[in-house]
Amino acid sequence: MKDLFRRPVVLLIALSIFLTACTAPRARHVFIVSIDGGKPAVIAQSDMPVLKQLVKEGAHTWVADTTYPSITLPSHTSMLTGVGPDKHKVLWNEWIPSNGLVKVPTIFVEAKKAGLSTAMFVGKEKFRHLDLPGTLDVFDFNPAETTNITKTMAGDAKPMREDTVLATNVARNAARYIIEKKPNLCFIHFTDTDNTGHKYGWGSPEQIKAFADVDAALGVVVQAIRDAGIADQSVLIVTADHGGHAKTHGLSIPDDMNIPWIAWGRGVKKNFEITAPVVTYDSAATALWLLDLPRADNLDGKPVTSAFEP
Repeated sequence: MKDLFRRPVVLLIALSIFLTACTAPRARHVFIVSIDGGKPAVIAQSDMPVLKQLVKEGAHTWVADTTYPSITLPSHTSMLTGVGPDKHKVLWNEWIPSNGLVKVPTIFVEAKKAGLSTAMFVGKEKFRHLDLPGTLDVFDFNPAETTNITKTMAGDAKPMREDTVLATNVARNAARYIIEKKPNLCFIHFTDTDNTGHKYGWGSPEQIKAFADVDAALGVVVQAIRDAGIADQSVLIVTADHGGHAKTHGLSIPDDMNIPWIAWGRGVKKNFEITAPVVTYDSAATALWLLDLPRADNLDGKPVTSAFEP
């Protein structure tokens, strides 16, 4: 008689476990790391063992595209909103408080609606334009750690001065936070490679050294994800905002538009080359898809589903 009662209970428990598995997000933690000025052709020449190990253990393409204009703030705005510059309207490339905040939702908006924790660690102050009220638990740009650079964008006659925080400091601050808070959605930005590209040229020995420095910073982040005990629940996306040529970027040419896109972690296919087209705003759509968050109808980006196991 007891067995007759026990069987329905066992079946209900099994059904509950099955339904939970079906409705659980594909990942509980998503990290997007952007290597500013991360031109794939220069990455190939650089000493980047951490990144190249992620490629072996994950899915990748070296022929993803950024948006035009191929400059930092418009490109990153697309990366974190899922729409092109024609929709988000962020066409400037400096921290200009009078321009206000981005007028379309970032992926952090949906994350906070779902009660998820969020964070952003950046090397350039201009990312404040993406810090919509109530969407980030922490926005980390530390003016006390900045160095100053001067650069000229393609098509601009006037040089621009900018304060940046080096990757080693950004990675240290991000790693500390990841271990302590375990954010569900986190964006991390490394700027060294763009700094040296503007000063010495894309593919210069100085920039190749900067790529090695950024790779070491990336290693700090990966280790923090492991130390936090969330590696088996996480997906890491490593990409870039643009490439570069000579000492600049911003044109609609392959040198400037071509970027890497690498996924590593939970459910990612191993040593897999992505052949489907990938655009920088697909990073936003992929993050929403992984966290099982709503995707707005007007999003230009699409999840890079081919990189993941069914």
